[in-house]
Amino acid sequence: MKVIVDDKIPYIKGQIERLADEVVYLAGAKISHEDVKDADAMIIRTRTHCNKELLEGSKVRFIATATIGFDHLDTRYLDEAGIVWTNCPGCNATSVAQYVHSCLLLLQKEHGMNLKECTLGIIGVGNVGTRVLEKCEPLVNKVLLNDPPRQAREGERGNLSFSPLTALMEQCDIITIHTPLVMDGPHPSYHIVDDVFLHQLPKRPVIINCGRGEVVDNIALEEALDEGRIRQAIIDTWENEPNIRLSLLNKVYIGTPHIAGYSADGKANATRMSLQALARWMGREISFDEVQAPPLPAGTITATSPEEIALQLYNPMNDSDKLKHNPEGFELQRGGYPLRREVHFEA
Repeated sequence: MKVIVDDKIPYIKGQIERLADEVVYLAGAKISHEDVKDADAMIIRTRTHCNKELLEGSKVRFIATATIGFDHLDTRYLDEAGIVWTNCPGCNATSVAQYVHSCLLLLQKEHGMNLKECTLGIIGVGNVGTRVLEKCEPLVNKVLLNDPPRQAREGERGNLSFSPLTALMEQCDIITIHTPLVMDGPHPSYHIVDDVFLHQLPKRPVIINCGRGEVVDNIALEEALDEGRIRQAIIDTWENEPNIRLSLLNKVYIGTPHIAGYSADGKANATRMSLQALARWMGREISFDEVQAPPLPAGTITATSPEEIALQLYNPMNDSDKLKHNPEGFELQRGGYPLRREVHFEA
């Protein structure tokens, strides 16, 4: 059994060797057809585009992406080629919720937004959006939810109340987006926030995108900032990553290199889920419960108030400052991301 592994996937070395006879670690964006032609399986991330060009004629029959999103997988081709694939739904949902929670605290602390008077809109209420709701609802006055696909699936059986997108546009002071990228069908999400959307915002909200870069038209967003039609923008996922729009980066309040879900906890979850999926595909019963995030160094947390503890655990402004200072380092900042925990747990 030969497995190709993205060399930036943490906590996997020493674990996958329990399953595979041969493991080859490679930079995700550089994995080639030559690399995979005699491999049986792959564990990758978003930078590896798994399609016919990469895989045709190879021995690969299983792919796990250690991510929630899977728009980098040509699932139609994989299904037709008989290649089993899996992603890791919910693996970093709490991490993204932590990111949004800390952003809201910074808006209150640095921009004087009284969160208790604010209405928060969440577009996309899957694993991530649900965690954002749980984490951020106590901070604000009201939350409006928009998720037409989920609303259609659940109908009257669901326990959440959904609102049309127009209601969020009219009522929300902050709108945060957590949809997958859907290009067609009844509920496409590509450029759901576009020039038309951004011209219909009477409350000049803050726009937060932690979903997929292409759900927000970055050119239209920059124009909305220039014209004062939105108050601020916070962007973690960008169009054309890693070659992002630098003029927009310089104008957003917080701009980060697609790391909202990069807590050590979320990464450990994704690695564990990927390993377990590979083991199941192989017909093996093996536990990977020991794949866990390491503790923070002693003395990391010195604050006493809940808000300051939260910002010491994670302050997205630190990541934003790094990216704005060195936007060419987008991928290096992702690949070398420092230890970040979702909870206060020290060695």
